[in-house]
Amino acid sequence: RQASVKEKKPEHPLYSCVVCCGRKKCLLFNDVVLIIATLHTGFSRRAKSFEMILIGRFLEGIGAGRSPHYSMLM
Repeated sequence: RQASVKEKKPEHPLYSCVVCCGRKKCLLFNDVVLIIATLHTGFSRRAKSFEMILIGRFLEGIGAGRSPHYSMLM
């Protein structure tokens, strides 16, 4: 007989993304977020928009915070 095993709940909310899409796709999506953030920050001077710097820095923070979790989860 096979012993019943309780399913573990994901310990981190990003874990579900890695399980359903795979680590490589999640990392590639994170790279897209970082590229968009870099473009916002880079073009903010040309557009003379301080808000673009804020948006770019916010997206960079999200991307930098998610990337280490994806590589350690699987």
